[in-house]
Amino acid sequence: MGDAPRAGRALGAPCHGWSIEPRLKPVSGSRDSTRNLRRPPADNQGMTKASAKSKTAAPGYACACGYRSSQRFGRCPRCGEWGSLQPHEAGPGGASTVEPRPLCEVGAEPAPRLRTGIGELDRVLGGGLVPGSLVLLGGEPGIGKSTLLLQGLAGLVRRGGSALYVSGEESLEQIALRARRLRVHEARLLALAETRLEAILAAAERSRPAVVAVDSVQTLQADGGGAPGSPALVREASAALGAQAKAAGVPLVLVGHVTKEGGLAGPKTLEHLVDAVLTFEGEPSSGRRLLRATKNRFGSTNELGVFEMRGAGLCEVENPSALFLAERAAGVAGSAVVACLEGSRPLLVEVQALTAPASGVPRRAVVGLDPYRVALLLAVCARRAGVDALGHDVFVNVAGGVRLSEPAADLGLVAALASSASGRPVRQGTICFGEVGLGGEVRAAGAVDRRLAEAAKLGFSRCVLPEASRRQARRPDAPGLLGVRDVRAALAALLE
Repeated sequence: MGDAPRAGRALGAPCHGWSIEPRLKPVSGSRDSTRNLRRPPADNQGMTKASAKSKTAAPGYACACGYRSSQRFGRCPRCGEWGSLQPHEAGPGGASTVEPRPLCEVGAEPAPRLRTGIGELDRVLGGGLVPGSLVLLGGEPGIGKSTLLLQGLAGLVRRGGSALYVSGEESLEQIALRARRLRVHEARLLALAETRLEAILAAAERSRPAVVAVDSVQTLQADGGGAPGSPALVREASAALGAQAKAAGVPLVLVGHVTKEGGLAGPKTLEHLVDAVLTFEGEPSSGRRLLRATKNRFGSTNELGVFEMRGAGLCEVENPSALFLAERAAGVAGSAVVACLEGSRPLLVEVQALTAPASGVPRRAVVGLDPYRVALLLAVCARRAGVDALGHDVFVNVAGGVRLSEPAADLGLVAALASSASGRPVRQGTICFGEVGLGGEVRAAGAVDRRLAEAAKLGFSRCVLPEASRRQARRPDAPGLLGVRDVRAALAALLE
């Protein structure tokens, strides 16, 4: 037996559009042959004519926008310009000889948006779907991901587009039943029940929709790939779908499963591949749903979309503040209303705190806030405000399932903790906001007028805010604006 390796490869010309490109599959040989295969030749004399031929330049075409292809198209799939693909040479090994361009000379026009017609969804996306972008949507089972996706695709079709909805978890009959419940009857909304990657790419190539949605990426399988849902197959399928979507300039929406810890299932590479990661949250027993963006290359990650699940599907909530405060009990110690900012939207939410004597080591339970921030503010209350709850069990909750990350919510948490510890409720009709420092100082927060306008709509007449923020208001001397500099003064103005 010789030392020559027995290796074979599948030859195929690369295809474009929505067709899949055959992959090179190395055939395993012996350990010695593999070692010999990886050893570089001693000199150029050992190269065969076939290997030398593979190093020659490969013909191709390039567009000014940077798109390259081995085939020529009349219209560039990336920028949409006609006749812009010109022949270009490739260097050794197929490397492109296209010269780099100065960044200041590259056109950077605002990306066009495909709006779904659902204001809350478009808000979180940054204004709508961007052509050629990849969006990953995750959430707990039964939270309404498929419902949101189907309603979004239907809204896009109503605005003149077309869409392909691929489901690997449901049959066409199940999709049709949901569509009837949601009153979706658009003819240009196509559905496909398929899990094979090659078949999905071929179907998208034939139908050429404006948007493609795959529910879910963990159910896909490919020829020669691993088991569905395995990290390697999820990565491979996502990369293949994403590459062809970007080449065709078509937005691609992938639905992803979540783990029992709440994170997105699959390799972390999946989140790096996509342009936006959306999470759909809420309690299955409650009709309230929240949509957030944890990654968005084309918009802000601070926006929040609020929905309510009803019999006819997901409905937008036009006034989330009223929804979050609808069941708030008046005159109860341990409750404070905070004017926070989620992206460009002001929200009024209720922060609740409960302190109780500890039996043993004090416990801390926090929902909707950073537990480390709660521990920090407990120490500030004890040292700077004379409210010592460090030896008590402390339970903190943000009503409505909202998660607050803005530092301006600090003053509301301090008010709720002090109110529960002292048994004195916060004054009626009062809201507050402001960041609290370790020295007990109350620091300024932005967007003062937007917060105050939201509070006025719901009938709140008093606002305790940082003194620096009061001076930034349009009417700093307006009745009911109480500027404070430290937590002692804030609690004196807040508590009855």
